[in-house]
Amino acid sequence: MSARHLDEKSYNQFRIFLEQQCGIVLGESKQYLVKSRLAPLMAKFDLDSLSELVTRTLAPVERQLRAAVIDAMTTNETLWFRDDYPYKLLQNKLLPEFKAQKTPIKIWSAASSSGQEPYSIAMSVLEYQQKNPGSFPRGVQVIGTDISTTMLEHCKYGHYDSLALARGLSAERKQRFFETGDNGMLKIKDQVKKMVSFRPLNLLNSYSLMGKFDIVFCRNVLIYFSPEIKAKIISQIHGVLNKQGYLFLGASESLSGINQDFSMLRCNPGIVYQKKQPN
Repeated sequence: MSARHLDEKSYNQFRIFLEQQCGIVLGESKQYLVKSRLAPLMAKFDLDSLSELVTRTLAPVERQLRAAVIDAMTTNETLWFRDDYPYKLLQNKLLPEFKAQKTPIKIWSAASSSGQEPYSIAMSVLEYQQKNPGSFPRGVQVIGTDISTTMLEHCKYGHYDSLALARGLSAERKQRFFETGDNGMLKIKDQVKKMVSFRPLNLLNSYSLMGKFDIVFCRNVLIYFSPEIKAKIISQIHGVLNKQGYLFLGASESLSGINQDFSMLRCNPGIVYQKKQPN
């Protein structure tokens, strides 16, 4: 039997574990995904089979292995300025509403992956400020969170190779916001980096220590969760949004049947949700 074989019992146990730990719901036929994500860990942890890896992962004492497994299952590639329209909406509609605000503008990028989204947000803000001098007298803070500690370290380092930079980043933005880094990579310039901070967060846990936000990007995240967990996450986001704050979801996501506490604003292009005020 192949070392990468994963029997049905082990797979079902792993599905339950993953949903309990980070809310991700695997279908009944996603063994191929688990195999491709976890197979590299077999050599790293000197394990003979995927079934053994799963068994060890289920043991609470295996903290290092558990962390590596969650990292492997939650790491997703992303793009600079993904889908484009949220950043156009940010510059053309949302930022103008906040430009005279007497407190710092706070923007949260939930599930920031390898950092492209929070850094794209910061670049958008800098572009807006260049065209509108004097905007945001108290500054703008972008906070990126992720469950993966490996990804967070990558985000903080802020170095990207040519392949990562080719995914959605224009030549003009590459020249303006990046400089030569180590080993042929390019690194985010300090003017962008100083606007962004990163911290670990499991979206299943409380957000109370995050403070309040004016804008939240929670894009291409809800698709991995059950309806109940989606509702919980959106309710908690509602709780940390300031009065009339905004929420961006992914292009294929919506709040239909999940939450009634937001107004959907159809824009040209795209959609953004705004926190409703109590009657």
